Amino acid sequence: QLQLVESGGTLVQSGGSLRLSCTASGFTLDDFAIGWFRQAPGKEREGVSCIESSSFGSTKYADSVTGRSTISRADAKNMVYLQIDSLKPEDTGVYYCALATSDFCTTLDDSGYRYWGLGTQVTVSI
Repeated sequence: QLQLVESGGTLVQSGGSLRLSCTASGFTLDDFAIGWFRQAPGKEREGVSCIESSSFGSTKYADSVTGRSTISRADAKNMVYLQIDSLKPEDTGVYYCALATSDFCTTLDDSGYRYWGLGTQVTVSI
């Protein structure tokens, strides 16, 4: 059964860093592009970052995290990570990873993704 599980969410102070993990089971993660999304309370879900399949490897970032975020793969572990530095209160939300419908990061719109994890909560305090 195909499954994505996010972990690493926590309460962190503004200016801090964290690394979120997305662990896949039931399929080989390196064959697919993987995206990270977040949803703040009362707001729509937004795309944060994407990494293409291992064959291509390009990355994409939302303007809101560009320059302070890194997405990476650990294919041997069947995992994808999202590191965010210089955290801000507006980074607060539930973070999800999702399987893209193609090998490429053509979009950070959630219509381009088909399987989703249940999310992990990130709270950034002032």
